[in-house]
Amino acid sequence: GGISREEKQTAGSNDTVFIYVLCVVLIFLILSCLYESFLVPLAVILSVPCGLMGSFLFAWLFGLENNIYLQTGVIMLIGLLAKTAILITEFASERRRQGMGIVEAAYAAAQERLRPILMTVLTMIFGMLPLMFGANGNSSLGTGVVGGMLIGTLALLFITPVFFIVFQYLQEKVRPPMHKEGNIQIMAERQKSLEERSAFNSEKDKK
Repeated sequence: GGISREEKQTAGSNDTVFIYVLCVVLIFLILSCLYESFLVPLAVILSVPCGLMGSFLFAWLFGLENNIYLQTGVIMLIGLLAKTAILITEFASERRRQGMGIVEAAYAAAQERLRPILMTVLTMIFGMLPLMFGANGNSSLGTGVVGGMLIGTLALLFITPVFFIVFQYLQEKVRPPMHKEGNIQIMAERQKSLEERSAFNSEKDKK
């Protein structure tokens, strides 16, 4: 009874909001060190709320309360979604540094990272299904994570590249990119992107 009363009091306090904000701030600071920029990490940070909305949407659909278990799952979800967005932005940043255009780098990142992202997400979702259909706290934890990963990942695949293009463009207005010589793989990806764009424009002109 005492534990349940404390959980109920904690759920309505400002501690939860403080923990969420602290998680986001720490992720932003770490990414700022990684990318050496205060703008590019926003492509990751602004993508995370999509997954959080999916988590609370699934909780609402299944009639679950916003309890301590769901909040724990959401904190874990922030890290998982940030990791997914980092896979795209890191790949795109590396391609940009090696001379690819901003749009080409974002497109290549979304294309090349699709398979590992889907494998990671599906593994996580299938692993959480027993908890999702469990009882009490297990159900809240599993439902929040499954909903957030499912909806959040689908959104990240389209939103993160767009955010990267916007913030990378703004970043280069402040500081020019430091290009380095691209390797054979980068040159092949750039050529493939140009061919696909040319084919798309040709089809568009025919219509």
